Amino acid sequence: MNIQITPGLLHGSVYAPPSKSIAHRALICAALAQGTSVISPVDLSKDMDATIGGLRAMGAAIVREEKKITVTGIGKAPKQTKIDCIESGSTLRFLIPVASALGISCQFTGSGRLPQRPLTPYYDVFPCNGAKLDRSFVPTHCSGQLKSGTYQIPGDISSQFITGLLFALPLLSGDSVISLSTPLESAPYIDLTIEVLKTFGVKIFQEQGRFFVPGGQSYQPQNFQVESDYSNAAFFLTAAALGNPVKLFGLSCNSLQGDREILNALSCFGASPVWNEDSIEIQKPICHAAQIYGKDIPDLIPILCVAAAAVPGQTVIHDTRRLKIKESDRASAMTDCLTRLGAKIREEPNALVIDGGLPLHGARVSSYGDHRIAMSMAIAAGLADSPVIIGDAQVVEKSYPGFFEDLKSLGGSVDVI
Repeated sequence: MNIQITPGLLHGSVYAPPSKSIAHRALICAALAQGTSVISPVDLSKDMDATIGGLRAMGAAIVREEKKITVTGIGKAPKQTKIDCIESGSTLRFLIPVASALGISCQFTGSGRLPQRPLTPYYDVFPCNGAKLDRSFVPTHCSGQLKSGTYQIPGDISSQFITGLLFALPLLSGDSVISLSTPLESAPYIDLTIEVLKTFGVKIFQEQGRFFVPGGQSYQPQNFQVESDYSNAAFFLTAAALGNPVKLFGLSCNSLQGDREILNALSCFGASPVWNEDSIEIQKPICHAAQIYGKDIPDLIPILCVAAAAVPGQTVIHDTRRLKIKESDRASAMTDCLTRLGAKIREEPNALVIDGGLPLHGARVSSYGDHRIAMSMAIAAGLADSPVIIGDAQVVEKSYPGFFEDLKSLGGSVDVI
């Protein structure tokens, strides 16, 4: 599906969608609890479909009703199964250790760029702890059963590997330790995992570079409320910071979500986010270049490139190395897309350099099969002098199926062509 965005002022308010990151975690905890949990609200995106499908394959009973999901935990796990993770890296990396802890012989598959995203930390550490993967990329088969002990893995590939182990190790009979061989990146995602685990009755103890996981723990069923998502709200928050009078409802000012950093990043560009009683708006738009450090916020970098293109001066976005193994090579994708619109942007080995303030024009761009590229370009289109056509724009369904409807509700001119 190709979408044409005609530039125009956005205005009004929108309710930020529920957090995909938190919903993944809550669903897995609910599936590991003995009893019935209710998780709400949940947007039924393709990533959620992948996690729900995977949990059902492992024996959980799951009923979906609009934005509410009822989960009855795994009773007797199957001896073997197959899980299609579609394009969800979270589903894949979270469920591999869970299946291995339950002793399920499981074939994991995926599509899109998922087969290019590495599973090396599990491939390397599992054989020392009772299980194994036959390949370090999907399709891969896990066999054996994890045993308690020490798990030494790198912290700078993806925090998802640590989260996966944090779900699985409490199920084992003995105590375990996760020891990081390299500094941790995307640390807020681990904080989020530990907080959700705590809600479901599971305790994790953390000190610098190590996580202590007591064994023999039991997940407790919960009625769990999913807070709104900063990762997806970032697109409309940036639109507001570009001078569109847009207000966001539903976000928590005390959230542990790492992508809450969007507010600080926009402030670095000169914006002034202001909290009201139940909403947030941007009272002063962005106005100057900035130095941005992307180590902990890889999902925000595409939309921050759009912000950088809009303001005069040279912005440098550092720590972009990990963007190459996301749903697309995001550094390359944003360089191509913004260049087509007339921006001056270049890619360096671990940075993006944007000389902003140049007028943008209409063009045809690709989503590169990446939901965050598609949504970033939809916001960038508002800066252009003529329509922007985004190819394969349906990829927003991966995380934010209602994105274009929300854009239209704010006065955006959105046409399928």
